[in-house]
Amino acid sequence: MQIAVVLFDRFTALDAVGPYETLGRLPDAELVFVAEETGPVRSDTGALALTADRTLAEVPHPDIVVVPGGPGQFAQMENEALFAWLRTADRTSAWTTSVCTGSLLLAGAGLLEGRRATSHWLALDFLAQYGAEPTGERVVIDGKYVTAAGVSSGIDMGLTLVGRIAGDEHAQAVQLMTEYDPQPPYDAGAPHKAPARLVEEFRTNSRFALM
Repeated sequence: MQIAVVLFDRFTALDAVGPYETLGRLPDAELVFVAEETGPVRSDTGALALTADRTLAEVPHPDIVVVPGGPGQFAQMENEALFAWLRTADRTSAWTTSVCTGSLLLAGAGLLEGRRATSHWLALDFLAQYGAEPTGERVVIDGKYVTAAGVSSGIDMGLTLVGRIAGDEHAQAVQLMTEYDPQPPYDAGAPHKAPARLVEEFRTNSRFALM
């Protein structure tokens, strides 16, 4: 089973690494990082890079597509080469997935029209501009399309899909192996839980506020 994780300049690292650590543990998984060109691709901090070993053209028909988000997603919204690859890969994929604002890339490629989907909470409303039905759920499954909310939810998405493909026990084994047992010191991981001042500050200063 070939799993293609798409990389682009200024992607968010955990968006890609969360699914890598979970989906990469599927039986017979061949996980590849792909980009328009091979070589290191810098994450949004600039301090970390992942290596794309294959170009998009070299991986035309993956079984699972994973599209991360991040600040670099903005520049990709006019990348017709990426959109063309997503549409081509989607024709034969078993699952087409995203994390965070990666769902805006799927939507921009025309793949989420009329479908329920999620994204980072700051970007959620923009899905409707592309014909998708925004939902604030952490992981959303609509047919073969699986979208995850912001950043850390990519781990949940990966485990959910592992369960769908390989069964609950295998997913539980992956969860145990990765010791994914979240016990955060704060309960502010969603806008309805966080202090109102923080939520407003993020909304005001968000790149999405300029759109």
